[in-house]
Amino acid sequence: MSSIFTKIINREIPAYIVAEDDKHLAFLDIFPTAQGHVLVVPKKETDKIWDLSEQEYLDLMKFARKVASAQEKVFDVNRVGMAVIGLEVPHVHVHLIPINQMSDMDFSNKKSFSEEEFKEIQLKIKEAFESL
Repeated sequence: MSSIFTKIINREIPAYIVAEDDKHLAFLDIFPTAQGHVLVVPKKETDKIWDLSEQEYLDLMKFARKVASAQEKVFDVNRVGMAVIGLEVPHVHVHLIPINQMSDMDFSNKKSFSEEEFKEIQLKIKEAFESL
């Protein structure tokens, strides 16, 4: 059975996509811990990050790095934090979260945004990514 991320990749369900290449997709987390919280996934459905080949892992990190660079251009924060947890969805995903302090990475502290706000955030990150 396809993961929810595979359904997003296949455009079977909507998402606020901010970046894409032939092997990866980045989209806004709809249950974010901070404004601009992005999930980066490989298009190839793989359950655990350590199940990726070395090259797939390196390609994912390279793509995530570019997305994080776009986030840094958009948000006035100290850094973009990264987390790989992998319990919520059985499909490799990297959380990229604009942060100022450790507590901004608290996954129990969810924020809510309107559809308009999500679209505005999406557009800003997408434009920054495309300008890199």
